[in-house]
Amino acid sequence: MSKVYFYYSAMNAGKSTILLQSSYNYRERGMNTLLLCPALDTRAGVGQIRSRIGLEAGATSFAVDADLLELTREVHARTPLACVLVDEAQFLTSAQVYQLTEIADVLRIPVLAYGIRTDFQGNLFEGSQRLLALADNLIELKTICHCGRKATMVLRVDASGRAVREGAQIEIGGNDRYVSVCRRHFKEGRALS
Repeated sequence: MSKVYFYYSAMNAGKSTILLQSSYNYRERGMNTLLLCPALDTRAGVGQIRSRIGLEAGATSFAVDADLLELTREVHARTPLACVLVDEAQFLTSAQVYQLTEIADVLRIPVLAYGIRTDFQGNLFEGSQRLLALADNLIELKTICHCGRKATMVLRVDASGRAVREGAQIEIGGNDRYVSVCRRHFKEGRALS
């Protein structure tokens, strides 16, 4: 039985690096993978997954209304797939997470989804919420706060490094806009020691 795996963490825990390494491992053994990334995140370029340490690979970019089951079915018909890997899975819709479960259950292709669990206000993203509910395996990837404790939360910061507590849930950004912190420093709004 194929499974859906959800690898989650705060930012900067190496999710994209691990995704790219997993795809490489499959491909090194002659197996095909399908890499998926949300169209709204263009930091690395459209249809591109890039890790902070410089690894990168082309991916299929998908919109919020894309049917990931049908997309995968079409690719799988042309080139048999051994695995589907999804970057920035927090941006999936509930329907798309359900489609990922269908990829595993109907097409019998394992799905590895990587994403952030909560937003800058401490609320679950829609995609993360559904993956936490429906994935077969939940794997927490760890990173550290500036104080040395495990970082489980993400602070959005302004240009001066001050915590931002209001705004749209989704605002694409990197280290210039977000800092991973422990719960204590999240509550205090402290991005630095």
